[in-house]
Amino acid sequence: MSRKWFRVNAAGAVLGRLASKVAVYLRGKHKPIFTPQTDCGDFVVVVNAGKITVSGNKAKAKTYFSHSGFPGGDKLISFEKLVAAQPEKVIRLAVEGMLPHNRLGAQLISKLKIYRGEPKQYAKLEKLAVPAGRQEVK
Repeated sequence: MSRKWFRVNAAGAVLGRLASKVAVYLRGKHKPIFTPQTDCGDFVVVVNAGKITVSGNKAKAKTYFSHSGFPGGDKLISFEKLVAAQPEKVIRLAVEGMLPHNRLGAQLISKLKIYRGEPKQYAKLEKLAVPAGRQEVK
């Protein structure tokens, strides 16, 4: 099985639309040989992760939850703060939620590479077009 490498530019892209497109290519659903129990997907490189957007008021309202395991160890962080500190984590969490939650999903997520900027070694990869967002109707 041959695997291709695709590059996605996240600058100006909406988080959910980007994550669903990336999940399809990681899973291999765009190929005619797709079978749900095998890993037949491609590698995906996401560049400019720090320039991702969300629609509506989600930038302030969306929160991410984690817990240390100790009493009172819950942590809430807003989308704005997480994008400023770790934009790679925001995209990875969104894509992970769209993949199977088993060993296959862990194998698929390992083929996702996310970068805050635009590294030069991936400049020549085939580009994946991601819709920028919803167009306003006048």
